[in-house]
Amino acid sequence: MQTETLGVFLKTRRDRITPREAGLRSYGTVRRVPGLRREELAQLAGVSVGYYTRLEQDQSGTASTQVLDSLARVLGLDEAETTHLHNLAHRPGVSRLARPEPETPHPRVLTLLRSLGESVPAIVLGRRGDVLGWNRSGHLLLAEHLDYDAPTTPETRPSIPRMFFLDPLHRDLYRNWDELARIHIGYLRLTTGRYPTDARLAELIGELAMHSPVFAGLWATGDVADCTTGPMDLQHPTIGRVDVDYQVWLQPDSPDHRLEVYTPRDHSSEDALRLLAGNPTTGR
Repeated sequence: MQTETLGVFLKTRRDRITPREAGLRSYGTVRRVPGLRREELAQLAGVSVGYYTRLEQDQSGTASTQVLDSLARVLGLDEAETTHLHNLAHRPGVSRLARPEPETPHPRVLTLLRSLGESVPAIVLGRRGDVLGWNRSGHLLLAEHLDYDAPTTPETRPSIPRMFFLDPLHRDLYRNWDELARIHIGYLRLTTGRYPTDARLAELIGELAMHSPVFAGLWATGDVADCTTGPMDLQHPTIGRVDVDYQVWLQPDSPDHRLEVYTPRDHSSEDALRLLAGNPTTGR
């Protein structure tokens, strides 16, 4: 899977914004591009057309922070998109993919996970969305059809992105699957900007694009998103309808890793999670 470049990202964002959204007047003429023209974006950002063209063709070298922030402003980028823009602009010109060592969760993260007990479903995720650990209620909530001990070794660790797009049982769990799919893909794109040489990440994206037409179509949009908090509307095979909010706790000792916890949004969901946590035979 070819890694994204600054030029590709700029073009997808330029195609997305209309002249009206950028504050330009339209005189009813037929336009040959879906969004802003290069010269329009360059003028609004205060750079020359030639310089912006070289940026979009990945031929300009490193752009300054001031220029990037100006482009982000004109393109209406949010915080996650702006971060991705800077990551792409400051990556090395030639980057060879490398296979990093398997991830190991920090002992303090696992201690925090254990301290939550079973009343709060939780999982520890690596940079590519691999499950590095979970408590039993987290396992039962998201993947009761898998072995509870699967995260203990790198060879058997579940991958949340793979399950989300390629595992029919996992896909059927989510009532708001379409909404979450965009967030998953946006976060993977943000991660590629942070780790452009991660061969395992590139292989994961290539695999998903090859086997999931939905993933391939959404990936082509170029959208970027962070994943910090939001709703998960579930139809669980054991406890039925349950609505939770996911919250991500970042780990200072291991910034690549996230502790994700799930809290109920209503009393019926709270009762369902209590039932799940109190049933030790579920999922075995």
